[in-house]
Amino acid sequence: MTRAVRSRADLSTARRIVVKVGSSSVSGPNVGQIAPLVDALAAAHARGCEVILVSSGAIATGIPFLKLDGRPTDLATQQAAAAVGQNVLIYRYQESLSRYSIVAGQILLTAGDMENATHRSNAQRAMERLLGLRILPIVNENDTVATHEIRFGDNDRLAALVSILVKADVLVLLSDIDALYTRPPGEPGALKIDHVEFADDLSRVTFGDIGSAGVGTGGAGTKVAAAKLAAASGIPVLLAATGSVSEALEGADLGTWFAAALPQ
Repeated sequence: MTRAVRSRADLSTARRIVVKVGSSSVSGPNVGQIAPLVDALAAAHARGCEVILVSSGAIATGIPFLKLDGRPTDLATQQAAAAVGQNVLIYRYQESLSRYSIVAGQILLTAGDMENATHRSNAQRAMERLLGLRILPIVNENDTVATHEIRFGDNDRLAALVSILVKADVLVLLSDIDALYTRPPGEPGALKIDHVEFADDLSRVTFGDIGSAGVGTGGAGTKVAAAKLAAASGIPVLLAATGSVSEALEGADLGTWFAAALPQ
């Protein structure tokens, strides 16, 4: 039985949370953010919360092991980087989670899996069983087998679909930026948006990229689209900085809150 989450403050008592983190937050110069991210997830886990982590970063993590100068543009090399990087990424998470005696379970999905009723049901059943066993599921797109035609495009959408699949109380989208702004925050006149009602018109918001070092695929636009997708299914969304994840999961007043659509 889930517990209603109607505001940021309710995150501290939520029963089931999906947290999404992007490539640029857990790879390259920011690989050190994995440990504090795990600290926050472990704290929520310790108070009885069921946590699912949707983590990008396989390709970005694999790039240096393939001795590449940057993110590959061809599909085969992206797949190769993902094959190497996913292995290293999950090892880094498990190594950090072991400090809390928490075991991770890896789930790799394609867009086709979410569109196929049988595959979707299997994924849901696996995640429910993992949560019941107090395992922390770590979900990523299966970049090794995904093709351009069937990719999610970004893991923000994947996180929204996972939150709907498991009927999460709330979705937390972590980013390099601390909130949604009326325009890219580095531009003059950019104003922070604190709260977004489901029916709010965001057509005047200028979406820039959220992410650094050119290793990710998402941006502010993909996060808003994912937030609207989850909110349409009754799941509120918090957009916050990766560095503030601990405070976010404790219910601090930060980031941008996307209110869920009201029940019909």
